[in-house]
Amino acid sequence: MAHTIPGAERNLNFDEVIERRDTDCLKYDFAKRRGKPEDVLPFWVADMDFRTSSRVLDALEERARHGIFGYTEPREEYYDAVAHWMEKHHDLSIRREWVVNTPGVVFALAMAVRAYTQVGDSVLLQLPVYYPMSEVIEDNGRKVVSSDLVLKDGRYEIDFKDLEQKIVENGIKLFLLCSPHNPVGRVWTQEELKRIVDICLAHDVKIVSDEIHEDFVYPGHKHISLINVDERVKEISITCTSVSKTFNLAGLQIASILIPNRTLRHQFRKAVDAAGYSQLNSFGVEAVKAAYLHGEEWYAGVTKYIWENLMYLKDYINKHLPQVKVIEPEGTYLVWLDFRGTNLSDEEINDRIIHQAKLWLDAGTIFGKQGEGFQRINLATSRSILKEALERLARVFGE
Repeated sequence: MAHTIPGAERNLNFDEVIERRDTDCLKYDFAKRRGKPEDVLPFWVADMDFRTSSRVLDALEERARHGIFGYTEPREEYYDAVAHWMEKHHDLSIRREWVVNTPGVVFALAMAVRAYTQVGDSVLLQLPVYYPMSEVIEDNGRKVVSSDLVLKDGRYEIDFKDLEQKIVENGIKLFLLCSPHNPVGRVWTQEELKRIVDICLAHDVKIVSDEIHEDFVYPGHKHISLINVDERVKEISITCTSVSKTFNLAGLQIASILIPNRTLRHQFRKAVDAAGYSQLNSFGVEAVKAAYLHGEEWYAGVTKYIWENLMYLKDYINKHLPQVKVIEPEGTYLVWLDFRGTNLSDEEINDRIIHQAKLWLDAGTIFGKQGEGFQRINLATSRSILKEALERLARVFGE
């Protein structure tokens, strides 16, 4: 559906506190169901407390007024919008035929596991990592193998010797890469990605690169799409992208999966077809076009605000929570906090956060046993809410 070009951006007041309760909101409305006190302040799931771009809202309102929501397939304008964004922000030139649409990146990860491995096979990860990656492996009857990231002087690194050894010892044929990495916040360098690619090419390992956080990278760092690392990687790669994190649109369930190799693309499509998925969410299609073609001003505003939130968090923790260390994020709007300096057990840390501070963070152990003693906090909220959360932590953990 062609829509009018939106007017001026209206949703740039990121300080505004917007009530999200009683909107069927996973972040706010399901604490009790998930075993938390109803009055916790949530900083767990990775979505934002900000209204999306008004240009997206205008497009959705126009689509809603049409009043018919039948089966929907995207036309060329949709693919042009995806290509425009990737070229402008990531120097990535994509072809129309590379794009396979799915309702989300986690769904795509599961489809890749089904398409490229068999039941009982091992799939490689780098723990601690976004926990649905482990879930889609185990839930599909495969085995998780991890080449753990190594924390050195406050920064996580890849143990390339271990990575290759795990591939050889376990007959690995599929590697799920998180880039930028959630939860530790690394933005992998060209050199690091090239070494990964070389190892995987040498051992015939396919790489699924989850790049959903690609649009949140802090000064001094640059996200490099796996496709751009080496021409040869196009033969072994599946790159997962989505508008959902960038413009806070996860509920519209739409993702763009980039698969240059025809055979891999056919195998992936076959897995998607077998899952019974076909047409996209009609509102998701409109949102992608509006966000990627007209959402630049909102995107610039939200990334600046999140950067300022990070500066605020770092300053506050340094002054008031010296026992807690911030693992400096290079990307994502999530921060990995090291509570090991409190000398408390993981159970004690969680209990104090949930029942004394009345906060709902993501406990580090859900990202793997390597996350013990850590917590993940979401920065994509208004400054006043972030301030309240940090003050609560300081009352419980401060000296």
